[in-house]
Amino acid sequence: MELLYQYLWKQRMMGRKCLTVRGDDVEIIYAGIHNRDAGPDFLNARLRINGREWIGNVEIHVKASDWRRHGHDADPAYGNVILHVVGVDDMRVSRDDGSEIPQTVVTFPESFYRMYEALSHRISNVPCEPYIRQLPGLSVADWLSSLCVERMQDKADRILQCNRSLGGDWNATCFVSLARAFGFNLNGDPFEMLARSLPLNFLARHSDNLLQIEALMFGQAGMLDTSLHIFDEYYQTLAREYFFLARKYDLRPMNVALWKYARTRPQNFPHRRIAALCAALYGGFTMLSDLLECRSSTDRIRALFDLRPSAYWETHSDFDVPGHGAATMSKAAVDLIIINFVAPMLYAYSSAHGDLEAADNALNLWYGLAPENNTFIRQWQSAGIVPESAADSQALIQLRKKYCDFSRCLDCRFAASLLRLSALPAVNNLSPMPFN
Repeated sequence: MELLYQYLWKQRMMGRKCLTVRGDDVEIIYAGIHNRDAGPDFLNARLRINGREWIGNVEIHVKASDWRRHGHDADPAYGNVILHVVGVDDMRVSRDDGSEIPQTVVTFPESFYRMYEALSHRISNVPCEPYIRQLPGLSVADWLSSLCVERMQDKADRILQCNRSLGGDWNATCFVSLARAFGFNLNGDPFEMLARSLPLNFLARHSDNLLQIEALMFGQAGMLDTSLHIFDEYYQTLAREYFFLARKYDLRPMNVALWKYARTRPQNFPHRRIAALCAALYGGFTMLSDLLECRSSTDRIRALFDLRPSAYWETHSDFDVPGHGAATMSKAAVDLIIINFVAPMLYAYSSAHGDLEAADNALNLWYGLAPENNTFIRQWQSAGIVPESAADSQALIQLRKKYCDFSRCLDCRFAASLLRLSALPAVNNLSPMPFN
């Protein structure tokens, strides 16, 4: 049922205005970004409450009491919630600092719920799934090829924006972009914040001392809290080192609550990813020059990510918490790094330096890798499109995130083809496309 309320909010089916349970006027300027990971349901929403504009997060529950039942009242990640949307107003809710959160109640007729029951299994699927097998395979391949380039350009644009924000320093850009990639989807933002908080020239001064690099990284990540009763010798040593270095460089740590662990296996906890990033910094950060040297060989690129963190992380997933599994990244994880960092980094760098042939070679890295396996790709496979490479899977992710999720059907070549086909006789007799 909560999915229904999220859908109502996301599609603005509640209208642009509503009232809180206390009678305050609420105008929905922007509903926010639907968050499918841990944390509030919609991020960075913009609301006008009693004439005053607010920017923050929106949380949605079937019952207001679910707020406390889910432990949000004591979770700092929910401290920026500006509106609580509920089906049943059975209590008032507040943030961890005690301040009350505005609350509004969602209502809808029984007929709407019956229609939702019939359609709810399609809300998260590909909208044109019943018809997509009618498309000619050549049309599909042509659209995927264009989407692949569009996806790469979007990723490269982000790197170029990062480069501009760092004053054109490509080594720093490479470090920040690599750190973001190490966070994968779940912790990309906090990893980027961590990398930006530690300039490479600070880290370079300690490049010959892995322990000091780890102290700087874990300390800045907010993971070295001397008030905690952790008596692990390694932890205590890092904490002492960070205390000294933070005073030396006037550093302020991040909020540790930014790190997410939902649906993450212990071997993929951010601690181990930070340890791997420290290994990349040890001896000096030469990742960009290394990538430029071996950019034509996927195997040589993979070898760059055979990073060996401290032995401690072979047996721990968190400080003083035993963990099993190799601390090094798996081949699948490295391939995701190549997809999301290496290829876009080389494409952005080559494009910025006018080397179009090298940019094409960076794009070809995607064609040489196996397709990803995630929720989006499995939905496309169910619809009848089976990607053959990472270039195809990236194209399908672009289609879903940039077109389907924004109902941009009229901008999609699949929809254009289906509209043309609908004008032809005997559409249902067309052969399925060869993607099964």
